[in-house]
Amino acid sequence: MNYQETVEYLFNSTPVFEKVGATAYKEGLYNTYELDKHFGHPHRQFKTIHVAGTNGKGSCSHTIAAILQAAGYRVGLYTSPHLVDFRERIRVNGECISERYVVDFVEEERNFFEPLHPSFFELTTALAFKYFAEAKVDIAVIEVGLGGRLDCTNIITPILSVITNISLDHTQFLGDTLQKIAGEKAGIIKPNVPVVIGESNAETRPVFEAKAAENNAPIIFAEDTQEVLKAEHKPNGTMLYTTKNYGNVSGELAGEYQQKNTNTVLNVVKYLKDVRIINNDDCVRAGFANVCEATGLMGRWQTIGKSPLVVCDTGHNVGGWQYLSSQIKSVECKALRIVFGMVDDKDIEHVMDMLPKNAVYYFAQATTHRAIPVNVVGEKALAHGLHGTCYTSVDEAYEHALADADKDDFVFVGGSSYVVADLLTYLKNNN
Repeated sequence: MNYQETVEYLFNSTPVFEKVGATAYKEGLYNTYELDKHFGHPHRQFKTIHVAGTNGKGSCSHTIAAILQAAGYRVGLYTSPHLVDFRERIRVNGECISERYVVDFVEEERNFFEPLHPSFFELTTALAFKYFAEAKVDIAVIEVGLGGRLDCTNIITPILSVITNISLDHTQFLGDTLQKIAGEKAGIIKPNVPVVIGESNAETRPVFEAKAAENNAPIIFAEDTQEVLKAEHKPNGTMLYTTKNYGNVSGELAGEYQQKNTNTVLNVVKYLKDVRIINNDDCVRAGFANVCEATGLMGRWQTIGKSPLVVCDTGHNVGGWQYLSSQIKSVECKALRIVFGMVDDKDIEHVMDMLPKNAVYYFAQATTHRAIPVNVVGEKALAHGLHGTCYTSVDEAYEHALADADKDDFVFVGGSSYVVADLLTYLKNNN
């Protein structure tokens, strides 16, 4: 098989959450332990930092990786989902895993793993750990796939755990209250391993404190140590942070929600300095300023075009849209045009409550089985006082929005990682 055939095999022969949702979710770690044993426990060959949370874990993971790279380390980065190419999930110093490695892994190992019937994420995690070990990374930043306690990344014993925040998402797997979800995320807290909590509240904080106490794990609440004193948008599209201990820090990621992520990451940095993994502040500033180039991060308030202004963002749940909505409304423009779609396990009603009423909408159906049918999105939108036209693809919706837009308009594309993935794939194929 060539690379494309191999990726299609992975997607079609293993249950893929991004494609089918709940039926791809496998509770328990049996397959993960079997795969890990087969490959000789590769995750024990390098240090790890484990990152969980409802929102922000991707941005935090990439930024931590960028800082460590700037400090001179060989850094593995494992994230999900990918937006354009499967290989985005597994990187070393920003470089994607090679097509050849993916092909060889499947060809050489399928006789072992096919009888196990692993999920796509179980197999991908085993591939990542094996690759990082063979690439001789110094440290890998590992993003949790879903939840924490039963996530197949949870076989690692990291030097530091990070939980960004908790909001209601994936409630069919993780529980229908913030406490229950916090309990699942807190499952990554390991004995004697420090944990940084980015954000907490009266419901989740006691859950984290109890789990940390049970594991004798030092716990750091980032909100108790405000490293970010002020944040402002700069004309060049970046964020300028005034910080307590690092002076002025320029952030390449410009979403309003990044202020919370930045405070979380700076608390992570403080720990890494305490244990002498990071020895100067220059790598901190370099990591924040160059995170997209250093790690290949896409889809976080990403500017696609300037005239008209076109921005895409992968924010896809209520927690994300609390920030996105106000930032979209704050952009000065002649007319606001929004390309929008969602998938079926998200709280579309509450997200639509937050969408701007004065926008022209281009409702789109992403290429995933989990996409809410676009006619249903359109009907729900009408009930919320949102007006627009339905399109069967993101490409079509985006092209119409662009054709209708004046140079002083603002076009926003989002609502789902899959909407952004379709847009970026379309742009890549048509450049």
